[in-house]
Amino acid sequence: MSDEPTEVEMQDGEAVEEEHMMYGHGNMTEEELNSKYPNRPHNHSKTLPFHELFLTLFNPLNENKKKPTGPVVARKKQGPHGPGHAPNEIRRSIIDRFISRWRKEVGNDIYPAFRLIVPEKDRDRAMYGLKEMTLAKLLVRVMKIDKNSEDAQNLLHWKLPGVKSSSAMAGDFAGRCFEVISKRPMRTTPGDMTIAEVNELLDRLSVAQKEENQRPIIEQFYTRMNAEELMWLVRMILRQMKVGATEKTIFDIWHPDAENLFNISSSLRRVCWELYDPQFRLEGDNRGINLMQCFQPQLAAFQMKSMEQMVSRMNPTEEDPVFWIEEKLDGERMQLHMMEDDETPGGMRFGFWSRKAKDYTYLYGNGFEDDNAALTRHVRPAFNEGVRNIILDGEMITWDPKEDAAVPFGTLKTAAISEQQNPFSDGNRPLYRVFDCLYLNDVNLTRYTLRKRREALNMSISSIHRRLEVHEYQEAQSASQIEPLLRQVVAQSTEGLVLKNPRSMYRLNERNDDWIKVKPEYMTEFGEALDCIVIGGYYGSGKRGGFLSSYMCGLRLDDEYVQQGANPQKCYSFFKVGGGFSADDYRQMRHLTEGKWHDWDPKKPPIDWVELAGGDRQYERPDVWIKPEDSVVIAAKAAQVTSSDQFRTGVTLRFPRFKKIKNDKDWKSALSLGEFLQLKFKVEEEQKDKQFKVDDERRKTRSRKRKKEVEIQGQNDNATTSYAGPATKVFDGLSFFIMTEAAKPIKKTKAELEQFVKSNGGNIVASEKDSSTILIADRNLVKVASLRKDDKRNLIRPSWLIDCVKQSELDVGRPSFLLPFEPQHLFYTASAEAGKFDDNVDEYDDSYAKDVTPEELLALFDRMPLTVGDGSDPSQILDQLNEHEHELDSLPGWMFHGTKIYCSDMAPELMRILAFAGGDVVESLEEDELSHVVVPKDSARLKEIRKAVSTRRKVPRIVTPLWVTDSWQERTRLDEERKLLRIPLWNVANTQAGYAPA
Repeated sequence: MSDEPTEVEMQDGEAVEEEHMMYGHGNMTEEELNSKYPNRPHNHSKTLPFHELFLTLFNPLNENKKKPTGPVVARKKQGPHGPGHAPNEIRRSIIDRFISRWRKEVGNDIYPAFRLIVPEKDRDRAMYGLKEMTLAKLLVRVMKIDKNSEDAQNLLHWKLPGVKSSSAMAGDFAGRCFEVISKRPMRTTPGDMTIAEVNELLDRLSVAQKEENQRPIIEQFYTRMNAEELMWLVRMILRQMKVGATEKTIFDIWHPDAENLFNISSSLRRVCWELYDPQFRLEGDNRGINLMQCFQPQLAAFQMKSMEQMVSRMNPTEEDPVFWIEEKLDGERMQLHMMEDDETPGGMRFGFWSRKAKDYTYLYGNGFEDDNAALTRHVRPAFNEGVRNIILDGEMITWDPKEDAAVPFGTLKTAAISEQQNPFSDGNRPLYRVFDCLYLNDVNLTRYTLRKRREALNMSISSIHRRLEVHEYQEAQSASQIEPLLRQVVAQSTEGLVLKNPRSMYRLNERNDDWIKVKPEYMTEFGEALDCIVIGGYYGSGKRGGFLSSYMCGLRLDDEYVQQGANPQKCYSFFKVGGGFSADDYRQMRHLTEGKWHDWDPKKPPIDWVELAGGDRQYERPDVWIKPEDSVVIAAKAAQVTSSDQFRTGVTLRFPRFKKIKNDKDWKSALSLGEFLQLKFKVEEEQKDKQFKVDDERRKTRSRKRKKEVEIQGQNDNATTSYAGPATKVFDGLSFFIMTEAAKPIKKTKAELEQFVKSNGGNIVASEKDSSTILIADRNLVKVASLRKDDKRNLIRPSWLIDCVKQSELDVGRPSFLLPFEPQHLFYTASAEAGKFDDNVDEYDDSYAKDVTPEELLALFDRMPLTVGDGSDPSQILDQLNEHEHELDSLPGWMFHGTKIYCSDMAPELMRILAFAGGDVVESLEEDELSHVVVPKDSARLKEIRKAVSTRRKVPRIVTPLWVTDSWQERTRLDEERKLLRIPLWNVANTQAGYAPA
């Protein structure tokens, strides 16, 4: 018998060696890993080649997310596998196939692959300290190309259109890397690096930090990978994968409890090592949060259209109609863990984690006697006697003891470091505001109601003034109680409010209606418009990649600065604006400024022309700049002025929006710093005399005109139905046997249904004998039960009849057609036709053939899983937009947010656009805080409307329907001035005397 090792033994040995390589350079030794994870799986073979990730997983997923084309009605769910395969099914199949292959060819330890597939969820590997610019510099040096060459400039200025580069790559750094590397690859075919080797090098890269240590590692990648491999590697380093599937989908296919375990632990390692066996299920305490294990916290839903709607989502009952109102804090979400520990000085050990699972214990302290703690050394008295362990949820904010006020977000870490160094100074300090208790003395409280959790919090915690405080709340029972508190929020310039349902449990990593954010909105803009000079430009990314998509505006200095030696054209940075530009506006901006832009050189900033905030840090640094004499003046409007250290003026505009180019003005007539400060002072004085009014009415659910009842002609000429709309011929030539009444969506008796069918061209019969007769039923009566037992015919719900007629009315002027049956239309489906109608809706049950109502759309949203076709995480997208609210302008559903609009003589499809895009379409000119009236310029009602609105305190803008259509086409709300139907100045007394304005 040979002494040579067998192939299996060789594979096992290689797998052990590879595992040691992967896990031998981390924070824990192999012995420590075995101790902490005694049952962790071990692979029997080496990991797959790195390129298999994108060849068999990423690329197929990205191909799958491409939308099918073709007529909507005829389109069926399809994908690479042909008709009948929904994109969601194909996506799951691709992932499942990869996981199955890994188990078979490698083993049950999939952690090495998951670290690269969802790198943004890997908390075990430290951040690399590498952004696009740093990576670009490293690659330029590694490829040994001249930093002034075209390719080097294309990398270093990746947002700019390339000199000889594909415009599609502008704004896509990884794509730009692929483009440049492809010209000088060390390999033209995929390399031989395994997933384990890539992980080992990435671990080294994460601890290298300094460029001289990082460069050799990047060189190894460059010599062993081709251009496509390096492109995906760059995405992993930047943690911007977008592979066509979310981690929720990947977790769910790996193990049914994977998402839950990640939510309670924030540990990708645990998800892979504890749930490698699909037959094993988490039970009992293993499904809940645990001490010293960071979890994913509950999040608040975004504001809804009306206060009443938000209050209704609190699920009030007659016995308990109460909801809670808390101030929304402007800080960093933080969870505090405390437990008994004899080895920690003071007897208690602390842990602090942010919402993104970053460990901040080093900053706030690990114990009561931690001399380097910014918080824990001050809070021993906060924990009442008997508290052995606890987990708190709250917000860490910056507090200014001198002003006794919170400091705006962005200064927290600086304040904490200062407190570490000088713990008893009167400088800014961190303050922890606690609003929830989730764990107390070995009991998981997330399954208890918020009211019970609050009781536990009050029993266990006492506030320490301006160090650790229990966050206050107010009880309320009606929407009217919210407005006064919002007024206080406006007066105090704080973040807003959060409504909470005291009957709700704590739901990890969910953004649901149990908590809802409410932010104030002001009813007056800061002036009509500000005429400011454009001094800088920013290249866009994605769809706006390759050209300037937003601009920096500045305020020119006044004569007193010029007398002191300043350049007369010098400007201070003031604000950035990117919303409100149409394609024509961009073209005009390019035409007026072409050839006049200068690249911004951080080493030699144009300080004599443009001055930014931050000194050498150059806050809000533009990609290019322009001299005022070569530039243009634009009019911009905004909601308010707010303090900011990011702009040299010390203030900036909140939600600025482009209005128009002022071709009649040059830089000398643009707004100066002194003129703006005078205007600001004047506005503030005026506002002191006014009471801020929050737009509660605007948020009320849009009321709809009641359609008159339609008389149905048939056997009983007096019979009517509550359904409104013209009679159609949609049922011509069809026979119906109606066996029951309709329960929903509109309640109708059997007789009313028969009349309804007749009025729309159908024929009513008294039996089911003819196989072509359509059978209608909504209840399991004797006859219906008999037909179901026979299992030969489909039974259709009355809702299908109503949907067919409604759709026919919407398609007025076009040939009527019957809607295909959808699963929701079937009361019973014969076995022979099971699944036949599934392809008439998408994977979320959204119809391909009929328009949905707002109510149906909300129901669809409720049923949708949190998956997105492009692989992005919806919760993360919303969070990012919430942090940068001006970016919401680019969302079609936000375009007319904040408007209250009355429409006259307007096509229904335009009204639907307004409503879909966030506008509040009302049916009366008498509505309070009406902001716009949309009316054709040749409307017979125009004179009447002008007279009606001229007496209002705040006259709404009267615009033509082109304002709606053009804004929708440009995907941004255009300024109203372009489509304005101007109202001449008119004396109110004359109007009241009966003289109509012209």
